[in-house]
Amino acid sequence: MKRLMLVVAAMTAASAFADRVIMKSGSVLTGSGAVVAGDKVKFTSDDLGAVELPADKVAFVETANENKVEVAALPPEEKPPETWHGSINVAYESARGNTYKNNASVIANLNRRWDDDRVNFDFGYYYSETGTSKDTREKSTDRWELEGQHDHFWSKAFYTYENGRYEQDDIAGLDFRLRLGGGLGYQWFEKEALWSIGTLSFNQEIGAAWIRVDYKVKDPDAEKSYATLRYAHHLKYFPKWNPEIEAFHNFEILPQVDDFDNHLIKADVGFTTKIIMDFDLLAKIEWDYNSVPSVGRKSSDFRYIVGLGYKW
Repeated sequence: MKRLMLVVAAMTAASAFADRVIMKSGSVLTGSGAVVAGDKVKFTSDDLGAVELPADKVAFVETANENKVEVAALPPEEKPPETWHGSINVAYESARGNTYKNNASVIANLNRRWDDDRVNFDFGYYYSETGTSKDTREKSTDRWELEGQHDHFWSKAFYTYENGRYEQDDIAGLDFRLRLGGGLGYQWFEKEALWSIGTLSFNQEIGAAWIRVDYKVKDPDAEKSYATLRYAHHLKYFPKWNPEIEAFHNFEILPQVDDFDNHLIKADVGFTTKIIMDFDLLAKIEWDYNSVPSVGRKSSDFRYIVGLGYKW
């Protein structure tokens, strides 16, 4: 009898120092580590283990330090500070012997999101040379591009944008192409959990642009400056089963206003995945299409890229 009383006393003392979550239904959970985070109450229950409870279903949280705290009165979870994010990925391939080859690419991104504004910068450089020896090598790729865009959000989803792009491609016969434009965009999803399959970001844009272009060998009928329409969309997907994977797809088309036969298309599809710490693996396919290329050049260019990178 004395032993039973000691056990009951010990259990009573333990429960006195335990955290308690009182549900609006009247149910009570005991355990430890009760924390309110946004619209969730995180809690380690004695019976259920680690659980996350909807905050709107919880009436009170009692801890060893506080007698009773009303969940609705707790301050909201602090937003993370606004900061710059970005990535840089490098790919290199070399061969010596019967084949002399060097392939290299550098792809970089810098972006930042405020409550009402968003900026994004992209840079890419691609180079390759091949031959049977160092003396017979020839360049097969020599291209670089720089693009920037600013979005201003007038509501949660609707925004206006301004962007600019500059590119050169020695092998494609492109001395330079400069593009300036603006338009309207709609952010359908922005890092939103969707149908329990993962997190999705997706936006679409329509607008207009002015293009100035110069080729090494010019078609006499080609225009140096012209106006275009613009449609673009951007997709990012983080699967629920592995949120360290980021799958992406981007598409853009710019038809000349008074001649739709003259148009540019740029698209890519691929993914990045975390390897260790902030280092990741990038794999993607890029497609550039110019319906009116430099004389003697092809309209389509495909690039297949696998590289290592750093993301912050």
